[in-house]
Amino acid sequence: MTAERTYPAGVPCWVDTEQPDIEAAKHFYSNLFGWRFSDAIPPDAPGTYVIASLDGKDVAAIGSAQGDASVEWTTYIAVDDADAAADTVRGPGGSVAVEPVDAGPGGRLAACVDPRGARFRLWQPRRRLGAQLVNAPGCWNFSDLHTGDPGAAGEFYSRVFGWEFDDVGFATMIRRPGYGDHLESTIDPDIRRRQASAPPGFADAIGWVISPSRGDDHWHVTFTVASRDDSAAMAEKLGAAVLSSDDTDWTKTALICDPQGAELTLSQFTPPEN
Repeated sequence: MTAERTYPAGVPCWVDTEQPDIEAAKHFYSNLFGWRFSDAIPPDAPGTYVIASLDGKDVAAIGSAQGDASVEWTTYIAVDDADAAADTVRGPGGSVAVEPVDAGPGGRLAACVDPRGARFRLWQPRRRLGAQLVNAPGCWNFSDLHTGDPGAAGEFYSRVFGWEFDDVGFATMIRRPGYGDHLESTIDPDIRRRQASAPPGFADAIGWVISPSRGDDHWHVTFTVASRDDSAAMAEKLGAAVLSSDDTDWTKTALICDPQGAELTLSQFTPPEN
């Protein structure tokens, strides 16, 4: 039996999007990524929250839009105690938009905003530990922080989550020290050998710092795909807009905006040939 994937405190663990038309969102993402959906909220409870799965494993979720909130993908960061973590967010200048609240038996959450306006959520897991399949086609790959002030972001997040920010030349890597050790001892015993040629500390990587393309600071979600071009074409066919594309030595990516306004990146892993 395969062990469930777990996330130490300070590691991004889940992503979801709240959309005005849940059925339309399910249609788009099921056709784009092959997701299947199951209800996480009882039929007699208000709102809708559906868990997306691939191969029977939880990968993301879609929920009902709340009021006039912008449609976007949201990143959740694992914590041991949502109430204590929310208090910690306030210390270095962050704010708590939604106070800690139980999300059924799955866990406890809080919605937070960093000092420059980037929104994220805290997740204290109970029954739902986080995404159980990642980095495979149709699954969450990374959440990156788009910020115009990496120094200020580093100061805030290092105080709240213990993160370290490493300039590796081509980008700034966000690390949660000890995460690689956790992966090695739980679900990925081969991680060190497999990443032998990666930058030092890459096993601890939980995201990257990116210059914002749209002006405001925000957390941005990337999903892995088998083919960037095929997935981008399918997204357009389903009503999304392809905003840009980029090829690097290691990836082919496309930034898209889904039919209801949420931006995300499709990323195909294309390592150099030996």
